[in-house]
Amino acid sequence: MTDNRITLRVWGDYACFTRPEMKVERVSYPVMTPSAARGVLEAVFWEPEIYYLIDAIHVIRRGNWFSFRRNEVISVISLVSAKTWMTSPEEVSPIQAGGGAPDGTQRNMLALQEVEYLITAEVRPSGLGSRHGIKTYVEEIRRRARNGKCYHRPYLGVREFACDFEWEEDAEAAFERRQQELGSEWRRYDENIGLMLYDVFAPELRAHGFRWLQEDNAAVDSPIRLEPAKKRKSKALTPRSTGVLVRPEALFFFADVRDGKLDCHPSRAQFAVKPAMEA
Repeated sequence: MTDNRITLRVWGDYACFTRPEMKVERVSYPVMTPSAARGVLEAVFWEPEIYYLIDAIHVIRRGNWFSFRRNEVISVISLVSAKTWMTSPEEVSPIQAGGGAPDGTQRNMLALQEVEYLITAEVRPSGLGSRHGIKTYVEEIRRRARNGKCYHRPYLGVREFACDFEWEEDAEAAFERRQQELGSEWRRYDENIGLMLYDVFAPELRAHGFRWLQEDNAAVDSPIRLEPAKKRKSKALTPRSTGVLVRPEALFFFADVRDGKLDCHPSRAQFAVKPAMEA
């Protein structure tokens, strides 16, 4: 176990790690994706000065497939409408999401039931710099996980499927312990899943760190075009950041579960489009 490696055991009643190619009628991957694992860790603790690099996901309980139909909304409230509602609610038309309402629709979901995983990740410093060493952050994560603290409730794929979590000192030891505890319920799991979503940002982009930019301090070398009015405003002010604005872009890798372990460290994973990984 290295100084910057952590392990969290997570479990929940339901999970849906949606395949992006089936986003209308949701269909889950058979196991947790690295991006979903990162989301669980960031719910427990995250600061811009660090980022998580998912090392492996152990599948303790794969779960059972089940499907159901639920009511969803097809409209989105705009930011302008939300601001208007705070001052003049009578001028805003609410979303009609009830049964048979024009903004509601029924969708099927193929999800997983009764799942449990071990998430192992490296905690690395981002390019934004910090006055604390990485051990300080690891200790903070350990303390929060042991006390059950989180910034928001972690979930397994979608927010409706909340999960519980627990700190583990060693992934392999915890994996063997859970096998013994489950006894006859334990099922060995091996599957070549094929292409799986890794994340919406490549690891080397996360290594630079993310910072929230206001309209008046957008970067000069931004590849994203600003709206004309905002562009004129940004020219009138001196940019306070030299970062680069990036857009999220799906990154896929070849997922292969062997002996219940999905190895997804970027240095060992085979990507569909290999990223320029930094040491």
